[in-house]
Amino acid sequence: MKCVHKSSYYKQLTLVLAEMFLLRLLSRLPLSVLYIFSDTLYLIARYVVGYRKKVIDENLLYAFPEKTPAERKSIRNKFYRNFTDAFFAETFKMLTISEKELKQRFQVINQHLVDDPVKNGKSSLMMAGHVFNWEMAILGVALNTEVTAETVFLKLNNPFFNKLMLAIRTHFGGIMTEKTAFRRSMITMRNTPRIVHLAADQRPPISDSRYTREFMNRPALFFEGGEVLAKKMELPVFFGTMTKIKRGHYRFEFSPLAAPPYADHAPHSITDEFCRRLEENIRTQPDLYLWSHKRWKL
Repeated sequence: MKCVHKSSYYKQLTLVLAEMFLLRLLSRLPLSVLYIFSDTLYLIARYVVGYRKKVIDENLLYAFPEKTPAERKSIRNKFYRNFTDAFFAETFKMLTISEKELKQRFQVINQHLVDDPVKNGKSSLMMAGHVFNWEMAILGVALNTEVTAETVFLKLNNPFFNKLMLAIRTHFGGIMTEKTAFRRSMITMRNTPRIVHLAADQRPPISDSRYTREFMNRPALFFEGGEVLAKKMELPVFFGTMTKIKRGHYRFEFSPLAAPPYADHAPHSITDEFCRRLEENIRTQPDLYLWSHKRWKL
């Protein structure tokens, strides 16, 4: 029986290694070639399967009631393009992308603002939303920072894709910490200052402490982890604004969001300001947001 289990394990391991090898070969293709595959997926997502069309249309209707049906349809169709580009072509390319190419494609503005507190012995919190291409931002910050950068993530259910995304996200040395493990590692933040990157617009599970507020014209649930951490440890908080310059080229700009002391801050002040900044980012380029996610499910 043990031999059967061992044989099955080795078969699975061989398959995983083969898949990773093939993906690395695929990743070495020029992005212009990968976009050809992305174009095919775009046509399938938009015209054949209508990927989560009902969810996207409902989200856009609530978010932009002032826009015409034609304008919302245009946002949806551009979203499909950004979705397939980001999740296929650009994400796979990041598995093997060179430092030179990433710097050409992804500009990080004001990185020093987030680095400076760490150099002076205090951790920085970086808060951003699911605006394309947020995966490239993880690599861009890791490549441009002069200090340690840690990203808190939610583990994917599929073991292979979880391993793949970890390989992509750590390509330039960034540290990835699963959410439950981060709770345990928080005690090291005073002795080991670092940048902590939070994707703060994820819908929290029932087991988490949750805050309900209006977001894009509808009530939504938010994590308060960033708020609690910043106020408890007196940490500065920065917001990352994403701008798409053209296909495959982005600009990510840091700006101060909140700074200690927090004694006179109202409850939820950091989360509220994060939501205001994120809404502003979304309204500037609405097709870059992850509209296919059931973000507003309470």
